Amino acid sequence: MSVDTAKYLTVARDVTYSTADGVDLQMDIYHPSSDGPWPGVIWVHGGGWMGGDKAPLPETLAGQDYLVASINYRMYPAHRFPAMVEDVKAAIRYLRAHAAAHNLDADHIALVGHSAGGHLVALAGLADESVGWDVGPYLDQSSRVQAVVEMAGPTDLTRRFPDWADELLAGVFGPEQLVSGSPVTYVRRDSPRFMIVHGSEDDVVLVEQAHVLHAALVAAGVPVETIILQNAGHGFEPVGGVVLPSLEHTLGRIRVFLLEMANSSP
Repeated sequence: MSVDTAKYLTVARDVTYSTADGVDLQMDIYHPSSDGPWPGVIWVHGGGWMGGDKAPLPETLAGQDYLVASINYRMYPAHRFPAMVEDVKAAIRYLRAHAAAHNLDADHIALVGHSAGGHLVALAGLADESVGWDVGPYLDQSSRVQAVVEMAGPTDLTRRFPDWADELLAGVFGPEQLVSGSPVTYVRRDSPRFMIVHGSEDDVVLVEQAHVLHAALVAAGVPVETIILQNAGHGFEPVGGVVLPSLEHTLGRIRVFLLEMANSSP
């Protein structure tokens, strides 16, 4: 694949990657400063499946040696699950279909997300085509990814959540989709490698959600690195003490994890 140097340090904004239910689904594509083809990272924002936006891009992902696509997706209450994960998978397929145009190494794509975004990246990374969430354009392309960074996301919707979240879960998923909407349901031996990051004092998505996914991945023989940030809340803010390991150290571990993905065999 030839490298289009004109794309260095440019951002392609509001790129429509799919249209569903009359909604144009858009992404911002951030190109690195040199070299290529680049491994890809798709950032999925949080917001309780009903808020948030693709901009601004988290500083964690800015200026790295990979192409980053930050996406919007359909949200509740206008749309219910599985619309959100269908959109994440559509974004993966779009990038593969347009790899040449963006100097993308289509064999090395990772998903990164926080909170509801963490739930969606885990789900999209674990559920294969047989689940039926690959709908829309570019169905000749695979939605499989090579790595997932899941941060503070729900992984088993059948477990305990704060009382205030019950109405939200009932609206987004309904009781009939709590199992099918849980990432742990789809863990298998050939799942992509995982990194899990969660705060020990998270009172929105309890830390047991990280332990449940970690245990399922280990049992299936899937490579997983889990970092529990002591004294950290849902947004990794300090709660009752100094956050350990530090956020700087944790961000460094995420960068190493993504670099290992980029250098791995497809």
